[in-house]
Amino acid sequence: MNRVIVNLHALQQNLTVVDRWMQRYNAHWTLVTKALCGHSDTLKALIRMGVRSVGESRLDNLREIQRIAPQIESWYLRVPALASVDQVVEHSSVTLNSEAETIHALNEAAHKRGVQHRVIIMIELGDLREGILPGTLVKFYNQVFQLEHIEVLGIGANLGCLAGAVPNVDQYMQLILYRELLELKFEHRMPIISGGTSATLPLVLDGVLPHTINHFRIGEAVFLGTNLIHGGTLPGLRDDVFTLEAEITEIKQKSLVPSIETGTATPFQSEGRNDSFKPGQRGYRALINVGQLDTDIGGLMPENPNYQIAGASSDITVVNVGESPGGLTIGDSIRFRTNYAALVRLMANKYMDVAVDPPIEEFTGNLEETPVPVAPVISEGADD
Repeated sequence: MNRVIVNLHALQQNLTVVDRWMQRYNAHWTLVTKALCGHSDTLKALIRMGVRSVGESRLDNLREIQRIAPQIESWYLRVPALASVDQVVEHSSVTLNSEAETIHALNEAAHKRGVQHRVIIMIELGDLREGILPGTLVKFYNQVFQLEHIEVLGIGANLGCLAGAVPNVDQYMQLILYRELLELKFEHRMPIISGGTSATLPLVLDGVLPHTINHFRIGEAVFLGTNLIHGGTLPGLRDDVFTLEAEITEIKQKSLVPSIETGTATPFQSEGRNDSFKPGQRGYRALINVGQLDTDIGGLMPENPNYQIAGASSDITVVNVGESPGGLTIGDSIRFRTNYAALVRLMANKYMDVAVDPPIEEFTGNLEETPVPVAPVISEGADD
């Protein structure tokens, strides 16, 4: 059987470490749970760990979160579509926005529900994803800040999410100046600068990120421990929260180099494959029933460093396991770590089983030992 295992103790350690960084930094933060794709047991475990603010990009997942924890603060991280503003207002506390027309539509939807909807105005700082151009900021803010059912919590930005722009202090200083400009011109306080992400954490650990950046949206660092700037794992974090177990369906000694002519339009080949095999060289190859339909094979890393992904098709992946089978037989599993792209596709895969360890019925969260008060920004306000 193929399955993804979620190590709740590793997850709790990462959550605790990141929360301590945020506490030392005097910042609020939101756990970005979109990689979980609404997996109920993992979400329940996070609530038991103390999570009180989550960020999502799918309305279906927000509904599941509301079912599990109706009072939780929820951030909708996609720029809202006009067609879905009613659902967005119903299921989220805060949205990230870059279109005045959309904010006006959110205002109407909030009016119909008799609620206030809170927004962050996103500003383009170089990653070329969502965000208004800085030169239009005053005009944009003037269009939205007096809407009756909209509260502008602050401004924000995304860096490192699309074009790979490396966050730097100068960009964040620009963000701080933009907020000062708006507050002085309109005499209206905006408590939040939501500019922190997993990619920003190295700046936090180096002590160079301005403390005025007071809200973070963090996901990958918690779930995978990834240092998105320098590679590897951030200090104190674990990279074994998620493990793919893939069942072996065939294991045989075969040639490691094709003995027939091959074309250029070949199926997936691992970037890290060994191209030094010589014609006629043989070794043991294991087939697992996981392929490109299931995940991004290029984002899988065998836990055993002696194993190597040789290639994959839509449904099958071939793993070179060495000169001997090493005790492996059909029915055994090979374990893999994943990068973020592979994780998201695995969790979204309806054919893949996902299990938490320990089972959710046995998991208490150990809150007395490691409280994790992921801080909401609405009920408590935010410090500058």
